[in-house]
Amino acid sequence: MRVEHIGIAVKNFSVSIPLFTKILNSECYKVENVESEKVKTAFFQNGETKVELLESFDENGVIAKFIEKKGEGIHHIAFEVKNLEEEMARLKKEGFILLNESPKKGADNKLICFVHPKETNGVLIELCQQVVENQQL
Repeated sequence: MRVEHIGIAVKNFSVSIPLFTKILNSECYKVENVESEKVKTAFFQNGETKVELLESFDENGVIAKFIEKKGEGIHHIAFEVKNLEEEMARLKKEGFILLNESPKKGADNKLICFVHPKETNGVLIELCQQVVENQQL
């Protein structure tokens, strides 16, 4: 596994995208909606490092609730895996609680699954697998 990206919850892209453009000295390369999570994502890449900004488009969405409870800041760390279903089965066998029972479509052409933060020292862990051409999401 490698760190694929770090997700940061933000209130407003109009403020945060220019801020991270300056910080990372890199332009945002993709903005997209993830309907299942009620979130807009904005991606930056600098070398191997990716940062994903997360802005809720629904006041009841997970990011809106996160910001209401904890404020803006780091939301999750995503690790890339070669086979998401195998990794999910391994973690279940190890006793971890997964927040979804099967892989779901995420941003940036990924299949994703989250590991409950109660099981990971309070850190929300996302596992993600790159979708290859012709693979169904």
